[in-house]
Amino acid sequence: MLNLNYKIVIFLMGVLLLFNGGLMLLSALISYCYQDGIVFEITLAAFLVLSIGALFMLFGRQHEKQIQKREGYLIVSLGWILMALSGTIPYLLTGTFTDFSSSFFETMSGYTTTGASVIDDLEVLPEGILFWRSTTHWIGGMGIIVLAIAILPFLGIGGIQLFSAEAPGPAGDKLHPRITDTAKRLWLIYVVYTCLETLLLWLAGMSFFDAINHAMSTVSTGGFSTKNSSIAFWNDQPLIQYIITFFMLLAGVNFVLSYFIFTRKFQKIIADEEFKVYLSFIFVFTVLTTAVILNKESGVYFGDTFSWTQLESSFRAAIFQVIAVITTTGFVSSDFTQWTPFLTVVFFGLMFMGGSSGSTSGGVKVVRHMLMIKSGFLEFKRALHPNAIIQARYNNKTVSDAIAYNILGFFILYMLSFIIGALGFGSLGINFESAVGLSASTLGNVGPALGDFGPSSTYAALPQLGKWWASFLMLLGRLELFTVLILLTPFFWRKT
Repeated sequence: MLNLNYKIVIFLMGVLLLFNGGLMLLSALISYCYQDGIVFEITLAAFLVLSIGALFMLFGRQHEKQIQKREGYLIVSLGWILMALSGTIPYLLTGTFTDFSSSFFETMSGYTTTGASVIDDLEVLPEGILFWRSTTHWIGGMGIIVLAIAILPFLGIGGIQLFSAEAPGPAGDKLHPRITDTAKRLWLIYVVYTCLETLLLWLAGMSFFDAINHAMSTVSTGGFSTKNSSIAFWNDQPLIQYIITFFMLLAGVNFVLSYFIFTRKFQKIIADEEFKVYLSFIFVFTVLTTAVILNKESGVYFGDTFSWTQLESSFRAAIFQVIAVITTTGFVSSDFTQWTPFLTVVFFGLMFMGGSSGSTSGGVKVVRHMLMIKSGFLEFKRALHPNAIIQARYNNKTVSDAIAYNILGFFILYMLSFIIGALGFGSLGINFESAVGLSASTLGNVGPALGDFGPSSTYAALPQLGKWWASFLMLLGRLELFTVLILLTPFFWRKT
């Protein structure tokens, strides 16, 4: 039998359930404040989850405080699944959903910060449920396990195994030699950004309730909104959209660089290659999209005259949607599939981009694209100089072969998962455009897809099996493939 420290796995499942139950109590408090009629149901859900968590902790209390790699992968994958399962209870008890498939899909979409929804009319939902949706985003954005590491000091011994299994990007950057202190710093920055955006949105004209919900969705790069038309509801209030655009941009940056902002180490930010390429991608695609929108809506060509109002409107729509898709936030201010077929293809490609490593965004991540492109160009040099030792460099450091192979393996697995994901949707009778859009969007945790599930639509039309398949792809993408797929390999369970 495989020698796994099962008791610490069970104990930590209980800890995560306590977190979930506590957040449900917070949603119950919001429900009470707004008198939306579901205080009892959400409170009952909280106590059910808290009770189950307490039982788990009691059963696993006599555990060894040592977490190896196997336990790390198991805790992270099972933890996310258990959080999603328990997160369905408020939806079910309040009657938001009558079937478990839809409830699980909505919860998984929340925790993985995908932002895809099966709810057709958000504006009739009670405030407690809307807040719970945003809370699932917020807790999933920085990471469920990272929160556990930050709060439980004893995890400092084996916490690195959990951090590396959950942290987005080729490698989880540490801000402090102790992983517990790193987790605390990351969460502090996360909370500061959330509070700051809430304040700014409130001052810009949003209600406080809408402001805090959208702040939680933005900094987590999630995309759940309180309005049926998402951010398009505020199309006549540019300041609100620019504030959200800025914080989406910020959330897509490595949080280590945010730490450098607070510690005034600006030179490290300027010197970071991924940051510069990330901004460059956004600049190029924003200019391109703005030009195409101006041409389509105003008939403007270079050299023609146009009004500044047209330019501002086109620029705002372009930069908002470009950043929303690149950072996988998934907010919608315009339906990009209605602009032109060319831009539809462009935005489909952006679904594979992703933000920076160490950010809350999904996707492949900018640094992986950078290093793959660099390695590709170096093959020309190797062809001319076969005996030379030529290696890619990143931030003035040589990239080891192990990292290069890891990135190549990740990209191959990612594209293979995308193809299999599309085949899965296609097997359910979904048309080609919608199937490839669904696969790219759910695997990349983007939110809006293409075809029947584009930015102006919900995922309500997905068949039940499709919702489960999409939920699996969302989890797979959020945990960056390896953490989930390694559990499906026979050698993970083989005794060594």
